[in-house]
Amino acid sequence: MRSTQAEQMDNVFTAANLATRLRLLRMALVLFGLIFLVGLYPLMTSWWPAGWRWSPNQTEYEQMIAGVYATLGVFLIFASRNPLKHRSLIWFTVWSSLVHAGIMAMHAIKMPAEHGHLLGDIPALLLVAAVLATLMPRGVSAETSDEMARQ
Repeated sequence: MRSTQAEQMDNVFTAANLATRLRLLRMALVLFGLIFLVGLYPLMTSWWPAGWRWSPNQTEYEQMIAGVYATLGVFLIFASRNPLKHRSLIWFTVWSSLVHAGIMAMHAIKMPAEHGHLLGDIPALLLVAAVLATLMPRGVSAETSDEMARQ
């Protein structure tokens, strides 16, 4: 049987690990939120079109996708305040990024003119999904994290 002191040490390490993961998750949410909000459109239109803009160029499509991602960016920044209370948004971001990257990868592989996406937006979306999925605590409710923070 484990001692009470050993159990308390486990709680301390668990709380510290959770606190570190949540701090990193908050930072990632703000960073990705800002990139989605203000960085995506310039990437598509001027900074690196070969890796972010599909041919033929369609201004309406680019504005639509930039608007959708800017909106997601605002909500990711909002979610950074308390990630565990916004876990469905974070998991939506993870899974939709994987699906989006997968569909784009299939098209980029088939179309030689679009191979730049294999080094641009596709790995960027995979990075977003991997970072958020790795940092998102599993099996911890918002209430449990509040209790652990008080210990």
